[in-house]
Amino acid sequence: MAGQQHLDRLSAVDAGFLAQEKPNTHMHIGGLAIFEGEPPGLDEFLAHIESRLHLVPRYRQKLAVPPLETGRPLWVDDPSFNLAYHVRHSALPEPGDEEALLALAARVFSQRLDRSKPLWELWLVEGLQDGGFALLSKTHHALVDGVSGVDLASVLFDLSPAGRSDGAEPWVPQPEPSGAELAARGLTGAVRAVTEVATGALGAVSHPGEAIDKAREVATGISEVAWTALNAPPDTPFNVAPGPHRRIRIVRAGLDEFKLIKNAFGTTVNDVVLAVVTGALAYFLQSRGRRTEGLELKAAVPVSVRSDDQRGALGNQLTQMMAPLPVFLDDPVARLAYVKQAMDGLKESRQALAASAIASLQGFAPPTIHAQASRLNFSGRFFNLLVTNVPGPQLPLYVLGRKLKEIFPIPFLAGERALAIAIISYDGKVGFGLLGDYDALPDLDVVAEGIEASLAQFVELAKSG
Repeated sequence: MAGQQHLDRLSAVDAGFLAQEKPNTHMHIGGLAIFEGEPPGLDEFLAHIESRLHLVPRYRQKLAVPPLETGRPLWVDDPSFNLAYHVRHSALPEPGDEEALLALAARVFSQRLDRSKPLWELWLVEGLQDGGFALLSKTHHALVDGVSGVDLASVLFDLSPAGRSDGAEPWVPQPEPSGAELAARGLTGAVRAVTEVATGALGAVSHPGEAIDKAREVATGISEVAWTALNAPPDTPFNVAPGPHRRIRIVRAGLDEFKLIKNAFGTTVNDVVLAVVTGALAYFLQSRGRRTEGLELKAAVPVSVRSDDQRGALGNQLTQMMAPLPVFLDDPVARLAYVKQAMDGLKESRQALAASAIASLQGFAPPTIHAQASRLNFSGRFFNLLVTNVPGPQLPLYVLGRKLKEIFPIPFLAGERALAIAIISYDGKVGFGLLGDYDALPDLDVVAEGIEASLAQFVELAKSG
């Protein structure tokens, strides 16, 4: 696979994630995976990764920026790629409790990735109090999203303890391009973008009815997005500029609990997740002495716009919708009904289509303008926090014969936000990953307690109903 994806230009969305990054805004995402069994030796683990790297060639590539900003950055092979640099080996101090594991994860996620190298790290962590070991993955958002499911961590997993035999394919990096080649590539990309616009225009001439319908839908959606922006969310303790340091907390739940609730009240699992988070945020705000009457928060909920034929491709095909979180409602069932009605309305609206169209239009902007536009996407006017829920595999996974016991996603903080919540389901379990700013949220534990309490309340109501 030498040279595969070499000199690929970043998409507008991927370049936006790069532009969004600042000293206190780290645009990497990842997860904390906990395994049963003895930890593998480092050499064995490195060999396992080496045998799978050909499945994700982007993980041996780094950024190259065309001179004078003649185009968006490109992915190029890193001739000095060293796997041992990206795979870190660590052990927790005794007794190796969960608090120490989360402290290590928070420390790792407080540090930006080195842009002169491929944008990922993987930590093998030993010394866990209850046995087993952990893998902590950290990947820049420009490299992979949580919906495509194709990243280094995913290709390391097997469906059985026996695994599969993948011999490491020989890799010969392509030579780094010169400044002139980068500039030419950037200009070629700009010409291609204009050609695509022209092609789209010809298609509109050939099929005017379809073009008019599409334009009408996009226009309607843009007006809905604009209306959302004008109706700014309220100020909360979550909406402050983050510092450079992070806190991480996790919450465990059962997928059967969410299914019980959604069946009892005729909703979706995602509706239940948002209603549980709403209850947790109300619990937190009240613990801070904040009144919640009349208070409705907004959550950015990422939505995949990846088509079926794009499944498995690297890069981001994401947009986002704004979901209301009615913390003003004291009754959990009323909260859930409110969320369901709102989410049903958003699915029928054109918000997702419009956001996708806006993202594609950003692809025609010079890099400096695009950087400014991408920052606006995370401005404080649009939403209070990120809530992302990704369905995972409902069967056990293994790495080197060791069973994955549980996994917790770790999101990112951007804009004036001090809290983000990510959720993933796996093998009958649901894992919540809470990322908070270290200084703004010393009481991040209270949000975790609120999730547990809110879910328990829903379960009780579902059983009694």
